[in-house]
Amino acid sequence: MKVVQTNQAPAAIGPYSQGIVVNNLFYSSGQIPLTAEGVMVTGDVKEQTHQVFKNLQAVLAEAGASLETVVKATVFIKNMDEFAAVNEVYGEYFSAHKPARSCVEVARLPKDALVEIEVVALVK
Repeated sequence: MKVVQTNQAPAAIGPYSQGIVVNNLFYSSGQIPLTAEGVMVTGDVKEQTHQVFKNLQAVLAEAGASLETVVKATVFIKNMDEFAAVNEVYGEYFSAHKPARSCVEVARLPKDALVEIEVVALVK
């Protein structure tokens, strides 16, 4: 196993890694809308989702993967009524390539985020 860590995404806020590579697969920890400096993005769910994707792109790059090699994404949202807004932003990042996905509504996310996404990706 190889631990993935980059300063281009927020540091873990608990006893976990930003991600782990095992063989040729990268498993990300859930990314919430914190900047690389650890500041929570304020604003609506769309703005927060864009920041989540910035974080995912950073940890994927550090792992030797990319959005194009994601095989599975799991999306956690605080309010299923915002699914369409999250889905719209999600579609900007996954347009031609569409990995498998699950989306669940949760009661609460770390730092009261509106969205969190984790991915599994092939390492090039």
